[in-house]
Amino acid sequence: MPLTAAERLIAESLDPARGPACLTCSFQAEDILVLDLARRHQPRIPVLFLDTGYHFAATYAYRDRMAAEWDLNLVNLVSALGVPEQEAQFGILHQSDPGRCCALRKVAPLMTALENYAVWLTGLRREQSPTRANLAALETHRLPSGRTLRKVNPLAEWKWNEVWSCLAVREIPHLPLYDQGYPSIGCEPCTARPLDPANLRSGRWGGMKLECGIHTATQGA
Repeated sequence: MPLTAAERLIAESLDPARGPACLTCSFQAEDILVLDLARRHQPRIPVLFLDTGYHFAATYAYRDRMAAEWDLNLVNLVSALGVPEQEAQFGILHQSDPGRCCALRKVAPLMTALENYAVWLTGLRREQSPTRANLAALETHRLPSGRTLRKVNPLAEWKWNEVWSCLAVREIPHLPLYDQGYPSIGCEPCTARPLDPANLRSGRWGGMKLECGIHTATQGA
């Protein structure tokens, strides 16, 4: 298990000399593992959660549980439009135009928040999806403003079983939705069990797409 390499990369990336750091966390297995490693070096690292208003009740409950137990510096990012306002103005976008829904409720709030940081930690892995096959452990992310920041993916090379083995060893509780057969968990209306067992994200967005858009502006470093 490549735990030492991941810990070393996180420690080096959280050197105060690199500037303010944050971690995006959907409270899935990979994110919660990176968060556990990161908080040992920076206990109050901002934990950015994209609160779309469409998450499973179980996700919100688990988020609140872990935030309380670990005393997290949780930052809930929300869209400029609340769910009722968005649906009144555009209809049910997650059904008619899921790309636009993600752009409004995920991409825009996160890109704005990232302007405050120099380092961004994620739980991304190559194995998660064909769209992430070339993921690097260190990347440069360009924001819409043109500003760039260091993007750190400590688990890039990890396998699914390695993530779960490490969670078990560290006795970290997991999001209960995994026990119901969801290996990739996002907003409730756009999350189903995998259509392709070999592609963990194939149950997302009804198979129409594999990414929400927050990672598409990243360039290899």
